[in-house]
Amino acid sequence: MLSFEDALAQLLAAAKPVSEVRWLPTQAAAGRVLAQDLTSTVNVPPLDNSAMDGYAVRAADIPVPGTVLPVSQRIPAGSVGTTLEPGTAARIFTGAPVPPGADAVIMQERCEHAGEGRVNFQHVPKAGENIRRAGEDVAKDARILAAGTRLGPAQLAFAASVGLAEVPVYRRLRVATFFTGDELVMPGQPLPAGAIYNSNRYAIVALLERLGCEVKDLGQVPDSLEATRAALREAADAADLVVTCGGVSVGEEDHVKPAVEAEGSLNLWSIAIKPGKPLAFGEVRRSEGESAGQGSAAFIGLPGNPVSAFVTFLMLVRPFILRSQGATEVAPRAYSLPAAGEWKKADKRREFLRASLTAEGSVALYRHQGAGVMASLVEATGLIDNPPGQVIQAGDTVRFLSFSELLG
Repeated sequence: MLSFEDALAQLLAAAKPVSEVRWLPTQAAAGRVLAQDLTSTVNVPPLDNSAMDGYAVRAADIPVPGTVLPVSQRIPAGSVGTTLEPGTAARIFTGAPVPPGADAVIMQERCEHAGEGRVNFQHVPKAGENIRRAGEDVAKDARILAAGTRLGPAQLAFAASVGLAEVPVYRRLRVATFFTGDELVMPGQPLPAGAIYNSNRYAIVALLERLGCEVKDLGQVPDSLEATRAALREAADAADLVVTCGGVSVGEEDHVKPAVEAEGSLNLWSIAIKPGKPLAFGEVRRSEGESAGQGSAAFIGLPGNPVSAFVTFLMLVRPFILRSQGATEVAPRAYSLPAAGEWKKADKRREFLRASLTAEGSVALYRHQGAGVMASLVEATGLIDNPPGQVIQAGDTVRFLSFSELLG
């Protein structure tokens, strides 16, 4: 069997990042990937400003505690004061520019009113105290975000804080998906004997959309070679990537493998992971029509088992999609945490065990690790990445991958 590391390396090496760039309003760019470095248009802060509410002073004017000075001006945030006269203080508020001539700010908690228009300072300041210098956070023309960065709320706020109203991003990755299996029935329909509801369609489409893909859902395809080939042609003409679920084995009713081989090329991998194992990867030729584009669409065929499909998507398809979107960081962040219980069923394959964080900061395994237990994906908060042949004792350090990270 192919190791997880080798399978992931081959997928990432084969990913072809999109190249088309779109300029979007910064507010509309959430989830997109930067196509170019972003640089600041201004210094942040633009002027020396006060780090807190208090009084701007000349430090030399307050040689000892108890010094009393008249207040010569008031400077709220958004206003610019005048030059501070020697022997006076300026009432100033957080974020307001420090007036010329002042070299320190004394917080208001260290000051007392001393009659009309005067203040008693109970603290001897040092030059520079409580002043945020111009450009201290970001210097003008400095790079703030690198190409390949996925834009979340913090990144968008950062771009806005330096005056960027638009940002260059790669266009969305176009993904077409369909699902095979005559035993599948859509929710809301009667469930005949031997049939199951199609949960994979809901999971895979939602996962693709959370990653910012432009999704074309072709729905359920009948279990026939002709129908599967027709669906592949339609999908390849519409997308950069085709993702299917089910039908990648070698049974008489598993038509995805021969269909992809007829319409393109395919590698059928047996990967040493649990849950998971079967994964199909290849490409599907696009038709020669003028509107169809050129070349081929990448193809990934997921196993039909719902939990296997979900976990395999997160661990292998997600990084492939991120790389295809132009993202530089594709690996999820892992946390080293103590196990709350034991796992004695060591497997020769690398296991991704459903688990949850406890209030004490340890990781508790979900009680049922069966590949068909959909409830485990709802009740767990992440996966333990367990090496092959590894048993777990309570207190052992495990590698935990949070769903909040994997689904972000």
